[in-house]
This record gives sequence, C-alpha cells and structure tokens, in this order.
Amino acid sequence: MKLLSSLRPNTLVPGTLAFAAMALAPAALAQTPEQVAEAALEAAPVFDGHNDVPIQLRARLQNMIADFDFVDTTDTGAEDGRTMHTDLTRLREGKVGAQFWSVYVSPAMEEPEAVQATIEQIDVTRRLIDRYPDDLALALTADDVERAVREGRIASLMGMEGGHSIGSSLAVLRQMYAIGARYLTLTHSRNTPWADSATDDPEHGGLTDFGRQVVREMNRLGMLVDLSHVSEATMADVLDIASAPVIFSHSGARAINGHARNVPDSILRRLPENGGVVMVVGLPGYLSEDMRQWNARRQAERARLESLWQGQPDSAAAALEAWDAANPAPTATIADMADHIDHVRQVAGIDHIGIGGDYDGMPTGPQGMEDVSGYPALFVELARRGYSQADLEKIAMGNVLRAMRQAEAVAAAQADMDPIETPAS
Repeated sequence: MKLLSSLRPNTLVPGTLAFAAMALAPAALAQTPEQVAEAALEAAPVFDGHNDVPIQLRARLQNMIADFDFVDTTDTGAEDGRTMHTDLTRLREGKVGAQFWSVYVSPAMEEPEAVQATIEQIDVTRRLIDRYPDDLALALTADDVERAVREGRIASLMGMEGGHSIGSSLAVLRQMYAIGARYLTLTHSRNTPWADSATDDPEHGGLTDFGRQVVREMNRLGMLVDLSHVSEATMADVLDIASAPVIFSHSGARAINGHARNVPDSILRRLPENGGVVMVVGLPGYLSEDMRQWNARRQAERARLESLWQGQPDSAAAALEAWDAANPAPTATIADMADHIDHVRQVAGIDHIGIGGDYDGMPTGPQGMEDVSGYPALFVELARRGYSQADLEKIAMGNVLRAMRQAEAVAAAQADMDPIETPAS
C-alpha cells in the first residue's frame, strides 16, 4: 500500500499524509467513479471512527479470546442469530487502514463498575491487537497511524464511549489516556453527572463546571473530545471552550434525519472555526428519515397493544407481528449515507467529513454496506456525485488525521501546564 507521500512529494506537509489536489492529466479526467474511488482508497484508506468489536468480545466471549478467530467471523451468528460485521478479511476488503475500536460499557452501570469494565475493554482490545501483529498495530499518535498504514497494517486506536467510564474523575481520565484511550464520547444514551445526553431529559443545560474541566483536561492531554451522543447544548458548550478540534465519531446530519443523535446545522456551521470532523454513521435509523418515522410509529403501536392486551403478552406480541407484516420497515441505502455526507459538505465544508460506521454496534449497516467490507461502495457513490479523488482522500482519512494531529499540537503547546486538580471524593 502506497502513501501519498511517495506519490506526491511536492504536496507533502512534513509529518502528515499529503491529502492535496493535483492537476489531473486528461486521461485521469476520464476515470470511472470506480477508478476514482479505488485510487483514493489506495492512497488514503478508511480511518473509521467507531467499531464495537470490543463489546462483542465481552458479550459473546466474556473477553476470553484465546480461541477467537478474528480472521473470519462469518460463523459467529450461530448462537445469537447475528453474525459479526467485522473481521480482518472484511476489513481488508473494505479498505480500512485505521480503526478506532470503541471500548463501550453500558451507561446503566454504576460509575465504579463502569470504570473497571472500561479498563477490561481496553485490556481485551490491546490483547486482540497483540494477537495479530501482522495485521494490526496499536496506534497512539497520528505518526503511529501513518507508520502502520505504510507497513500495510491496520492502525488500531481506542475510544471510550460514554463519560460514565471515567467515574467523574479527572485522575481516571488521565489514567485511561495513559493506557491508550484517545477519545472520550462525553455521554452515551444517558446524562452523566456533568454533561447532558441527546437522548435523555436535559439535566444540566449542557456541561457543568466539572464538564468544562473534563474538556480542558482532554485538550491538555491530546485526547479527542467526541460529541456523538451528546445534546445540542453540550455540543455548543464544548465548542465554546475547546482549544482543539472535536470529532463526532459516529453521527449523521439532523437536517437529513431528525434523530436527536445527529448533528444540527447550528453546530455544523461552527465546525470550520473549530476544525472538527463529523464521521458520518452507517446506522440505518440515523440515516433514513422514513425509517426513523417508521420506528416511532412501531414504538407507539407496541405501547398501544401492550395497553390493550395487559397481562396477555402473547396476544400483544402476535398483534405486533401482524402490524409488522402489514407495515414493512423502510430500507436505508448507501445513497442515504451519501446524502448525509453531501449535507455536511454543504454546511461545514469538505474538510470536516469523516466516516464512523458503528459496525458491530447495530443490527446491520445500510443496504449494500451491511458490514465493514462495504466502504468502497460508498466511495464509488460519492465519486458518482462528483467528489474528486482529493475530496475522497480527505473523507477517508485526511480530515480525521489532521484533527488528531492538531489535538496533539495543542497538547504539546500546553506541555508545561500542570494537570487540573479536583478534590478527591
């Protein structure tokens, strides 16, 4: 696998992959969308923001991975009916060059339990990386990512999904960084004691004073602040104080699908000043507005039937099954995902788009991208819509790598600052 630094020396910025446009020869202008996408992903393989393999290892294997075959997981649906979306073979097919592995634990856990479970998730992820040294490489910096891609290995980073994982402690946050976590999603589906979630009743009006300290300490460390799952007020509060680019590790555009998990235009318009990146999600319910509306109708119907058939769960289930048969679910497609990318480009610009599939954290990806092997099809669709090779290289890897490097630069500039201290509880 070649990097742009070996192909375009005149456009290389020292210490970075060179994701810059170059004059196209007449023959290049006649390239098919397939050729444009292939060339882009050869030069800049996908740097995906969110994959939930670690929680699959916990749920399926209790983190016992000695006999786990990550080369091929297509037989993993035998027991629970859902085959894993990810393995080394399909990551290669999907042209994935760098992956943020999500070290997720349930927000229903009490904070001390969540801290332990998160450490266990980091441990099993690092053990998985170590088991496949020819294919995976632990990456802690942007330079590490570039080095792994240059060696033909998949750069493997870790992001904590949910602020409950730090137990409301900056000391725990620092130690999570020390053992390898490189982003923190400030909330998951529930509020933390210091930040509001997008899918919980507002409690703090965004960030509390301690929440602001969390963001400042993350900037000091060089840990990316991830705003997927947080409320619009929390997003705005972070952008008010962040000194480094933020990411949305797996979110869509709310103007295309109105789910609260997606990013509103008010925030997209602020990203150019911050330098942040929306890594567009593949979860169908966040992509297709028709599917979001169908899900709401089905939830309402379930509630109605459970009220009608109180104490008779079999009758309620049979009635819901009949409703499902009469009201088939819409299908989300690659085109829907591309529509979100189009919108982020329109409002925030090409420099603020990435990819965050959410594979193995959802039932399936969109039609044609059901698992991690499907990323090339998305890039072909974008090429058909007129995205250039340089555009696609930015979306695939360039933008998030730039944001990561800028966060590291902010941390380096604050190297003489003491850690933020808070009283022990």
